Amino acid sequence: MSDEPLLRPTEIDRIREGIAAAVLGAPEGLADSLEHDAHGYLRLVDASRVGAEESSRLLREAVQGARAAGHSWDTVGRVLGVSRQAAQQRFSGKAGEAGSSAPPGEGSNAPKRRTLGGLTAFDEMAALEEAGRDGWHVVGYGPFYHEVEASSHPWEHCRVALPSAARHRRMESEGWIPVGAGWFPWRYYKRPLNPGT
Repeated sequence: MSDEPLLRPTEIDRIREGIAAAVLGAPEGLADSLEHDAHGYLRLVDASRVGAEESSRLLREAVQGARAAGHSWDTVGRVLGVSRQAAQQRFSGKAGEAGSSAPPGEGSNAPKRRTLGGLTAFDEMAALEEAGRDGWHVVGYGPFYHEVEASSHPWEHCRVALPSAARHRRMESEGWIPVGAGWFPWRYYKRPLNPGT
């Protein structure tokens, strides 16, 4: 990794402005209330808390994404301005199954499931394409894995970088089914295919 900054100052400013605009703009009437309502400042604290929690979640998922893309803990630590050990202690093993959308099946009538492990950001879609052709569809995911469930027909899968609400609605109208809450920066979708497709 070179010593050249990954983001330009103007990009950093746009990110900061975007976060501030989201915190002030999402709660209806918040910005206007700050001129005359002391309660508005408590709403601002709450909105800022939500923004900080979401930023923290995005950072955890971005780190796991960098690891899934093959970057070392040393490299991730350098980007974060901490040691390899500090980055690993803070971010390894805390992701859990954030993308999981269904509990594991149990009992003899439960659908058959398996885990596609050792995946990276660069090969996960090919693995899902192959599994989908064989009748498996994704039901959960996390760093380095996708959990898939067996069905009687083929599936197709796609991932989209943070779709807008309009794009999300359009995809659903085209038969795409969202899986889980997303794994920053991706949102995963699936849809059944007709046999022979």
